[in-house]
Amino acid sequence: MKQTFNKISDTVSAFFSLVFSSSVQRAAAQTKLTHHIVALNKKSSSMEIINEVSECLKDILGYRLFAFVVKKEAGVDVWLDPRMYKTSLEDIILKDFKIQSPEDLNYLNHSFEPDEHQEKFTLDTLVHYDLKEENCYARLYMLPQKGMTAFHDEVVRLILQGCATALSKQIKIENLKDAAVIDPLTGCYNRREFENQLHRHAASASRYKNNLSLFMFDLDHFKKVNDTHGHLGGDQVLKEVTMLIQENMRRGDILARYGGEEFIAILPETDKVKAMELADRLRIKIAALRIPFNGSTIRVTASFGVSELLPNTDTSRLIEDADTMLYKAKLNGRNTVMPGLIKVCAPDASPKADQRDFSRI
Repeated sequence: MKQTFNKISDTVSAFFSLVFSSSVQRAAAQTKLTHHIVALNKKSSSMEIINEVSECLKDILGYRLFAFVVKKEAGVDVWLDPRMYKTSLEDIILKDFKIQSPEDLNYLNHSFEPDEHQEKFTLDTLVHYDLKEENCYARLYMLPQKGMTAFHDEVVRLILQGCATALSKQIKIENLKDAAVIDPLTGCYNRREFENQLHRHAASASRYKNNLSLFMFDLDHFKKVNDTHGHLGGDQVLKEVTMLIQENMRRGDILARYGGEEFIAILPETDKVKAMELADRLRIKIAALRIPFNGSTIRVTASFGVSELLPNTDTSRLIEDADTMLYKAKLNGRNTVMPGLIKVCAPDASPKADQRDFSRI
């Protein structure tokens, strides 16, 4: 790391010696750039690193960072300058990074209003720079307010050289942290991290008076799956079911492996009714899943228990309530959600599926 920084520092010094005839100008510009590059390597998150790049561009060139897009193993992070608009760049990012859906983009720092004015432009009006490291690929998009000279271009490249070193180091740190909190088989959080996340989300929900619900589920008769198809077959089922659940949850929802074939999910800003509706949709999808393994097809069902954070309820009670509901779901025949959805019909009507109404207990 020190060797890389010294190399960048030497390049900065040589470059500014060529650009500025005045030693005062040269020293001032070099000090600014060196300060920002040093600051980059002191940041403790990708977000902080990108913010520092933005400040550096503004400080030295008078330009504002338009967008910084980072592709990592976990997905694609997008940082947008607050003055700019989401729709203007989204199509370009999807095309450049070969992404199918906008839902696969993780916006780090921007909220978007439905009535925002959308400023249209194409890639031809943008200047972009690529950053490639062994563990990430990034692209900086800029919409210059004045022409890009050779001086501007070289300064940006020097900034990105320092950013690449800092970002690569930070991603390695993040990957190590992820390895400590991720269940290696299913790719969702482990129980310890679930408890950390639950405490944070419960505290936030209580502070801001937001809803918070949990659902807990496990796979019915899972021992029979292992006995019939072996533990490799059981592992395949756990991976397929986890993938299905994650694909049908919101980005902000949190899924964790609680133990064995038992899973638990945190649903922020979700009341009990919505949580039960989600659990029932997932139950149906799991029952419809066909998992090929060693020339055969494995089918499973799941039972769900749902609970909601109430005033004066702590996280232990929240988990206990979900666990109790899961136990009741097992007693009620499995492949069900508790509290459950029951059909309500007129006294003289039969409970036809296409005429049903729903009530919760």
